[in-house]
Amino acid sequence: MKVGKARIDDIPQVHRLVNYFAAKGDMLPRAMSELYENIRDLFVVKDNEQLIACAAFHIFWSDLAEIRSVAVAEDKQDQGVGALLIQACLDEAGDLGLETVFTLTNKPDFFERFGFHRVDVMELPRKVWGECQRCPKFPNCDEIALVRNVEAP
Repeated sequence: MKVGKARIDDIPQVHRLVNYFAAKGDMLPRAMSELYENIRDLFVVKDNEQLIACAAFHIFWSDLAEIRSVAVAEDKQDQGVGALLIQACLDEAGDLGLETVFTLTNKPDFFERFGFHRVDVMELPRKVWGECQRCPKFPNCDEIALVRNVEAP
């Protein structure tokens, strides 16, 4: 299995996967239109033609990006697929010269394996809060903020 950039025909499968986990309360829902608008942010992993995992890498500013919407089909978890996605995001951050990557998650242990560390969400720049205002959980966020510095390649 390898990571690739999402294509237009991947979006319906990404939408189903992300919103399956969102319905369980594991992540935030994403509208189909939002996924199409941000297709260049998306990495996917396929098993033959079946999309089994995705992650988004969203740039906020010259020194900051977010990893979000990390989802791996339940029957493919614990096989290193999520790790491939996180590494692809971190590699892109390094290639672009970004200094910091953050995530907001209910699964902090997963991200801590990749060198992320917990921070108070209030430490994140105000640019992040523009996104938070559109969140259905705002202002009662239950996600944990984590950050990681990025090394250049």
